[in-house]
Amino acid sequence: MCLSAEVSFGAAALLIPTGALSIHRAFKTDQRYLPIAMLPMLFGLQQLTEGIVWIAGAQNNIALITQASLVYMFFSWLAWPVWIPVSTYFLEPARRKPLYLGFVILGAMLGGLQYFPYFAHQGWLETKYLDHLIVYQGKELLDFVAGREITYLIYVTVVIVPLLLSSVRDVRIFGVLAALVLAVTFIFFSYAYVSVFCFGGALMSAYLVWMIFRGHERPTLVANPVHQKS
Repeated sequence: MCLSAEVSFGAAALLIPTGALSIHRAFKTDQRYLPIAMLPMLFGLQQLTEGIVWIAGAQNNIALITQASLVYMFFSWLAWPVWIPVSTYFLEPARRKPLYLGFVILGAMLGGLQYFPYFAHQGWLETKYLDHLIVYQGKELLDFVAGREITYLIYVTVVIVPLLLSSVRDVRIFGVLAALVLAVTFIFFSYAYVSVFCFGGALMSAYLVWMIFRGHERPTLVANPVHQKS
């Protein structure tokens, strides 16, 4: 993200172990929270990847820049549009699960259409280095179908809206934080929105660690829930 390899590696060094601890905590207390407890670790892994992108750029290692950028964009285009609605799906009552399943399907379709063409079309993903910023840009498949504004509207819908609509108050708070980061990103850093938004997401995922260890509210019990321990 912004700043330097050291900042990206520092964020990863903080989020990966604390994310692992939050996963362990959720496993011991309420396993319905396992998917959302994994988010800090996933953000940490993405930041670790961007640290590698920084180093590859400093070494002018084109092959490593391409490979690390593809891994980074896997998180941006596939992990977040799929995993975030999945993580909220398990916390919702049965009557609301179809809505969240719809978000999961929409996110998977969007992510697949945007990410997999990178492997078929060399040069579609471009990585550029600015002062203290990395810009991931290039062609996107949906550019040929609709404007990018439509693509990003769908992206925001599947990443932010499931959080804001959650029946769990702490998850809604996380959604508000995500929406604020998104707004700041598009107002001040629209030219590097992918990197800045993901770094902001990494920072705010610390809230999820705090939520898990503080003791989260229990969502409404549903039929056939994921196995839960008291």
